[in-house]
Amino acid sequence: MDVHIDLTGTRGHRDAIYRQLRAAILDGRIRPGEALPPTRELAQRLAVSRTTVSAAYDRLTAEGFLAGRVGAGTFVTASFQTRPASSSVSGVRPLPEWDAVPAPPAPFAPAPEFDFRPGVPDLTRFPFDTWRRLVTQRLRAGQADLMTYGDPQGLAVLRDQIARHVGVSRDVRASAAQVVVTAGAQQTTDLVGRVLLRPGDVAAVEDPGYPPPRLVLAARGVRVAPVPVDAQGIVVSAIPAEARLVYVTPSHQYPLGLSMSLERRLELLDWAERHDAVLVEDDYDTEFRYTGRPLEPLYSLDSRGRVVYVGSFSKVLSPALRLGFLVAPPSLVPALVKARYLTDWHAPNVEQAALAAFMAEGGFARHVRRMRKVYRERHELLSSLVGELSFLRLLPSSAGLHVSAVSSVDLSSLVRRARRAGVRLYSLGDFAVGERRHGLVFGYGAVATERIGPGLARLRELADGGAA
Repeated sequence: MDVHIDLTGTRGHRDAIYRQLRAAILDGRIRPGEALPPTRELAQRLAVSRTTVSAAYDRLTAEGFLAGRVGAGTFVTASFQTRPASSSVSGVRPLPEWDAVPAPPAPFAPAPEFDFRPGVPDLTRFPFDTWRRLVTQRLRAGQADLMTYGDPQGLAVLRDQIARHVGVSRDVRASAAQVVVTAGAQQTTDLVGRVLLRPGDVAAVEDPGYPPPRLVLAARGVRVAPVPVDAQGIVVSAIPAEARLVYVTPSHQYPLGLSMSLERRLELLDWAERHDAVLVEDDYDTEFRYTGRPLEPLYSLDSRGRVVYVGSFSKVLSPALRLGFLVAPPSLVPALVKARYLTDWHAPNVEQAALAAFMAEGGFARHVRRMRKVYRERHELLSSLVGELSFLRLLPSSAGLHVSAVSSVDLSSLVRRARRAGVRLYSLGDFAVGERRHGLVFGYGAVATERIGPGLARLRELADGGAA
């Protein structure tokens, strides 16, 4: 055997010997039928114990790469087919549509000095002590049933609490039987798409809009049509007649922040009925509304079973929980539950049970009230300061965790300079499919109230120091 084994810098000598011998056998550098050195000889050559080499040989023998012959030695299995290495082999290729899907965002580390990311709550105010208590209680031996496979629709106790919550806070009148616990809006869009759309079917999304649902549908072979948004919401007359699904954020349009007018909501519902389409209504953050009551959702106006209402706990509690929900017409629920079962079966049982208890004992409602006060202060402060920036025009918004402002010039270079200077924010163009609007999106969940002023001051300095 004329193969060099390099143990420089390795700690697990046995595993290193095994891997390098295995690689040499696979690529033909050690041929079928060729003898390996005796364990004592190879151990002396590598300056390791004979036991280490024997353990590597034993593993290769157990996996069928080697065979021992009494009195003769150890040989590469004669029937083994080598696979010569080739630089031209690229491996299995995915379907072409996956080439168009952007890579997941890199982890946000280290954290920027001023973090204006939209859609991120203030995680420093997460109720850690209460949550630890609730989870610990559900990990006791008497709760062993939570450690097995669960209901794809979600724990009944949590579905009951969700139905109560949306009924009181959003006037979404539905039973627990219509609730399906999900991992959030992306999974909901995927589930609805699975049960209603075939490859080549058309789905419509707001433009600009929240990118993940659009990408989820496109990755399944659905033709996604971007539809413009005006001051009243999605332009219904621009929705393709053949669209079978329309994804909208009517209560707080993402990212522009406007609310869909009642007239436009009724027009959209009539359109869905005429064209036999489903409306996926993502009501992602209207627990945080700062003026008046939340607007009546499409689901509450719908009398024909055309709306799937989507909610999430990511903006209220933490995105790490991966817990959300949908409320669907009874006709869709069985298929949606089957689709959930086939994709990832169910949400984590312990977290579901803890969240149900948190809601039942009033902790969730108290947390929402407490955070609404915090976010209202940040919303007012940020809106005031952004309004003072001469190169921006603030768009009206009265809910959620972000505000947006438009500009007459492209601000992409300013966004890049700001990020290098420790100010993370996003360009409105990042959310567009067709025509790109110039402007900026400012989140205020992840930035402390006292950091908003200094962060915008630095942004002003960057804008004044170069062409915005």
